[in-house]
Amino acid sequence: MTTTARGTARETATGPAPAEPVPVPARSAPDGTVPAATVASRGSEIRRNELATFLRSRRERITPEQVQLPRGRRRRTPGLRREEVAQLSAVGVTWYTWLEQARAIQVSEQVLDALARTLLLDTSERAHLFQLAGAVDPSPAARCAVITPALRQILTRLEPVPACIQNSRYDILAYNRTYARLMMGDLDTIPPADRNCVILAYTNPEWRESIVFIDDTMRLMAARLRVSMAGHLGEPAWKMLLKRLRTESAEFREIWDRYEVVGAPGKTKQFLNPYVGLVTVDHTDLWLAPDLGARMVTYAPSDDESRERLEKLHAIALEAEAKEAAAEAGGGADTSRAQAPGAV
Repeated sequence: MTTTARGTARETATGPAPAEPVPVPARSAPDGTVPAATVASRGSEIRRNELATFLRSRRERITPEQVQLPRGRRRRTPGLRREEVAQLSAVGVTWYTWLEQARAIQVSEQVLDALARTLLLDTSERAHLFQLAGAVDPSPAARCAVITPALRQILTRLEPVPACIQNSRYDILAYNRTYARLMMGDLDTIPPADRNCVILAYTNPEWRESIVFIDDTMRLMAARLRVSMAGHLGEPAWKMLLKRLRTESAEFREIWDRYEVVGAPGKTKQFLNPYVGLVTVDHTDLWLAPDLGARMVTYAPSDDESRERLEKLHAIALEAEAKEAAAEAGGGADTSRAQAPGAV
């Protein structure tokens, strides 16, 4: 389902290795209190050790097969080796080793994102990783401030018309059941960090196969992304997205380097849906927060045949949801899909 390419940034260590933290006895002030600087230093050291332990624990639980690596005959390390994590995350082996040794080094948001994806962290684990590193996760939050209960209700009421809410980076922040199955078997199966239309269009085979005019779509999306990015140059989330796309897709690199720009007109699109076949829709953007780039994207059917097929697709989604609810009531279902934050 998701692309096997990994890593969004390269961060190598240069110069001498940073000194190991040396325990220093705390010196109390005359009144018996411990200076704030000493307390902060202790807190940083504890957090670095927690981060190191957390990374090791997650590295050791992943098998090589899970990340498409050969096991080999002489593997003694449980899970992945440090050099394998470094390679998959596109960071230096020495630098990653220092990180697991709790050394006092800085970690960028791009590298944390790469590590989170390499180590297959879920939403809670990813948040914990960023918190331990003292960094702010620039990826779209599971619940964006612009996604109100009223908007979620509107998404549901629009069905069987597929609809979602995106920001200017093409992150899919929320969507209804019909949209979840319009361009693939089920969008809920894609990790939240990968629910981005540009990433999916350039790297996900199932998503790409559903788009009838994929070449035109890729060119248009790159051009529109460049226009949007002009107002966010230097922001970590945008830099992280661009780095990932350039790393994982040769097609994106070639198209991006053309420096094309284009506006955002509505247009007719066609999708070859895996459940109901060809669907022709009219794409419309409804702007919710222009300053943030948030918009509701709707795909109204262009003809009666497409309308009937979208109604059938909606019925398929409802049937799948009912089966999952029944399975959960019986206590034997995997609840991960039901808890997916983007689904409405």
